[in-house]
Formats: sequence, structure tokens, C-alpha cells
Amino acid sequence: MQDTEAIEKLKEISNQIGIDISGAKIRRTSSRFCLGVEHGDYNGTELFGVGTDRFIWFAYKPNGTNKNRFYSANFPNEGVVEFECGKVPGPKSEKIANSWVRFPFGVDYILNKHGYKLSKGFDGIIFGNIPGGGMSRSASLTLNLILTMMEVNGIKVPDDFKIVDMAQEVENEYIGSPCGQLDQIMILFAKGNMGTHYNPAKRTIDYIPLGKGGEDLRIVVMDTGTDRPGLDKSTYKIRRAECEELVKLAQGKGFQIKNLADIKDEKLFNDIMTAFKVSHPNLCDRLKYIYKAQKRFYKMMDAWRKGDIETVGAVFREDGFGLRVEYKISGPELEAMCDIVREVPGVLGERMLGGGDKGASGALVKSEAVEKLKQAVEINYPKMKPDYAKKFAVHTCKIVDGVKEFNLEG
Repeated sequence: MQDTEAIEKLKEISNQIGIDISGAKIRRTSSRFCLGVEHGDYNGTELFGVGTDRFIWFAYKPNGTNKNRFYSANFPNEGVVEFECGKVPGPKSEKIANSWVRFPFGVDYILNKHGYKLSKGFDGIIFGNIPGGGMSRSASLTLNLILTMMEVNGIKVPDDFKIVDMAQEVENEYIGSPCGQLDQIMILFAKGNMGTHYNPAKRTIDYIPLGKGGEDLRIVVMDTGTDRPGLDKSTYKIRRAECEELVKLAQGKGFQIKNLADIKDEKLFNDIMTAFKVSHPNLCDRLKYIYKAQKRFYKMMDAWRKGDIETVGAVFREDGFGLRVEYKISGPELEAMCDIVREVPGVLGERMLGGGDKGASGALVKSEAVEKLKQAVEINYPKMKPDYAKKFAVHTCKIVDGVKEFNLEG
């Protein structure tokens, strides 16, 4: 869906529900596609990814009061949500645990917590086409709401990483989702036709264009049709706790590390594996994935710069095997998609995306293979997973800016 179609959709909704958005601004936030290292953020690794063209559009305008009135076209049964600035339920409130409104409530709460007093309300309509699970819909929504509430209230934050921190706090502290910062970083900083490289040690962003010869690369997302319950109810939470447990155990044995990303030296890796492979084999498997993924990361980055898409895809595929076998974060539907597309000529690599268990898988594909991939999924996925035969979807994505602002009337 393009911006023009989204605008027409927003106008149509406005007429239906009675929220006037004439003369409104629109803030559009993207989805993201991680190329490396999936699950690396909370383990302290470097990250690399791109913004992708599945979006959340938020049409908004000040209403001259201290009350906000929001409507989500994706959750029409919840109707128009109205609340006064600064007056929201406390963190992890059971009353809103399953409602999308926990996101605007959480943004209001966290901004006030940081001393940004909100007093100017606005009316807004939200519409999105980001698949659930794997492309960071919640991070996109949270960032959109933060940026919009700050703009309406005349709040400026000079450090973009402060926005990343607050977006993570909304999910960690208010909602109760134990996410890291990969999603927020890869969306907020994303630039069209560029890869985004994040170095946590320096807390810096670098943009890396895909080298000459890489024009044939296509990004495809295969939505399995499954519903992911949220990171707080998924294997993601368990894996994060396991990684933190191994760090504490290693520190207790005298190893000088702060996170699993610190284990880059082969001798250090072997020493820690030897110390815990008998008593904690599962934790050692988690370390294996992070250790190997970091080694592959630099190979992939170098290939991206050179436009060597075969190597980029091969590393992506290796990551997929590691996530399935060593990190054990994938799921049967995710792997079914991977198994199907792996056999298609021209598919360079495939793996699960995002938090794990459910959601979407991704593939790096030569342009000539996109239609063959879609046909293979359409034929085989319903046979393998009949419960989701009418729910799955295949998306071909472009690399785009993470945040864009424009007027409703163009």
C-alpha cells in the first residue's frame, strides 16, 4: 500500500467515526528487517538491518484541549479512545493488558516520567499494514506515538537515542514486554536504500549502501498467519533470561564479561564452554549461537558493501540454522516457510524473524525468484499447515526511510 492509498483510507475512516482530520499531518513509521544479529541487542552485539515498506500511518491534529482522542483502524471494536494528558492507568494494568490503547497510555506515562509534561491534546487516526510478529509493529507504533506527542506539545529531544531509550521503556516498564532496542534503532534511524549499522560500544549509527551488483537483491517476508502472544508470553523472555543467567554464572567463575557479546576471543569462548557444557548445556547452546553469529556478522557486512548478495544470503541462512538448532527460538510454522522457500532456485537465504515462536519468516531472494517463491508458498504451505491456509501472506519489501512526515492534503 502506498501513501496515497493510506490517505484515502484515513479519510474514509474519518467520515465513518466522526473524528475530523482535515488539515492534519501524517507521521509514517516503517517496519524493519534484521540482517544480523537477531536477538543480539540484549546480548550486546552490533546490529545491522533496514527499514521496510510496511507502515503505520498516524493522521493527527491538535484539538485545543488537554484530552487525546485516538482511533485505530486495525482495532475497530475498541472504538474511539479518549483520555486526559497525564492521567493514564499505572504500568502493567490488567484492565488494558490486551488492548492497543496500552501503547498511547504507555507513551504518555513514560514521557511524564522523564519530566516532559504533556498538556496539549490532539485527535488522531491510526492505520497500519505491518504483519504481526517479526517486523516490529509494536516498536513502530511506539515510536510514532512518542514523536507525535512530543511534536504536538513542543518537546524537542536533541539525542535520538533518548527516544530509543524511552520507546524501550514503554514496552519494558509500562507494557511488560522484555524487548531490547534492535527494533527501535532499525526503524528510527532507517534510510532508504541503506543498511543501518549500530555499534553499541560507541553508540553510533553508520549507513552502508549495498554495493554494486546488489541491485538484484529482494527482501521477502512470509507471514505464517499465526498470532504471536507478545514477547512477555513467549520463548523470547525465556531466552533472554537464559543469556543473563549464563553471564552471571560466568562472572561467578571469575570471567570478566558484561554480556555474551564480550565473548569474542576463541580461548575465552572455549574456556566458558568447558566450564559449563556439562552443568548447563542449554545455556552453552545459546552462547554458541551468539558467538558464531558475531563471527558471521562481519563477513556479512563485508559482503553487503561489495554487493555480494550470495554471501549475504548464505550468512542469513546460517543464522537461521543457528536460531533453530542452538538458540531454539523458532517455531514449526516459521520453519515450514523456510523449508519451502529453501528449495526454490534463486532464494539465497531464509530464516525466522523477530521474537520467535510465531509470526513471520524472511528470505533474501534474487529478483527473478520472487514469483517462484510466492508460488511455492501458495502451493505447499496450506498443505503443511492447513490451519493457516487462509491466513498466510507473502510480502515483497523495499528498503525505506524509517520515519516520514507529510500533510494529509499532500
